[in-house]
Amino acid sequence: MTQSSSKHVNTQTIKAIAKELGFTQIGITKAEFMEPEARHLEQWLNLNYQGKMDYMKNHFDLRVDPSKFFPGAQSVISLTYNYYTETKQSDHTAPKISSYAFGKDYHKVIKKKLKYFLNEIHERIGEVQGRAFVDSAPLLERDLAKRSGIGWAGKNTLLISKKHGSYFFLAELVLDLALEYDEPIDDFCGSCTKCIDACPTNAINEQGYILDARKCISYLTIELKEEIPSEFEDKMENWMFGCDICQQVCPWNRFSTVHSEEKFSPKEELMEMKKKDWEEITEEVFEKLFAGSAVKRTKFEGLKRNIKFLSS
Repeated sequence: MTQSSSKHVNTQTIKAIAKELGFTQIGITKAEFMEPEARHLEQWLNLNYQGKMDYMKNHFDLRVDPSKFFPGAQSVISLTYNYYTETKQSDHTAPKISSYAFGKDYHKVIKKKLKYFLNEIHERIGEVQGRAFVDSAPLLERDLAKRSGIGWAGKNTLLISKKHGSYFFLAELVLDLALEYDEPIDDFCGSCTKCIDACPTNAINEQGYILDARKCISYLTIELKEEIPSEFEDKMENWMFGCDICQQVCPWNRFSTVHSEEKFSPKEELMEMKKKDWEEITEEVFEKLFAGSAVKRTKFEGLKRNIKFLSS
């Protein structure tokens, strides 16, 4: 078998495995230095838009060059996994949770699939060195997925797909295997400014494509460990963990379809919580409601802080 035909067969095998495992999309790009993205990241950091997320400054060389993750790394496989749901919290006056955190922690759910994915690659292709990531390493996940043609970076800075919108998680496999690489696609945001106009804290640059994380409700309710600045009173739109506003208004999300991952289905008692229940939540209830959930990241005291801030 020639090198090019071997590449083709291996690429098709990997794409078939992705489909079997329920990943929504797959794209493949070369593991190499990402020069324009490196400049963009450097500019963003220089503006201090990362806020208290100091880890964004760490391992800069790895972030902008996935070939450095291990000797011989050649390809990055970008994957998306759908989490869109039409399920909503029953009390519309209750503090809100971003829909990505309704069910089990996506890190654990998807990481398990990626381990199986690597095993299948070994079974069907041979001894291939690889590493799997789900929002767990200094990788420019969105930019790698953009390079691989899965979608474009929208004005809200999220990856957007023409076929699937943006309600999906990103994951990656870095392999020491040369494959056929996909091409980036065009930007289809056009003149639309719905996400910019809808953001209650003006976190998105007025031209779009740049996010000041220090103003983002998701950052304020999850990443920020100190008190939420008083300037954001009456601007949180009742979000206590994360925020979905810029996705809710995005026209491309009319193409989103309900996910089929049972582990992402929320507990009934979570969705039935009333405003008063949240305001009086105990640590015991918190632990029960969010066992195995991404909401545990903010911890009980963090969630209580957020709820208190909403009612201040």
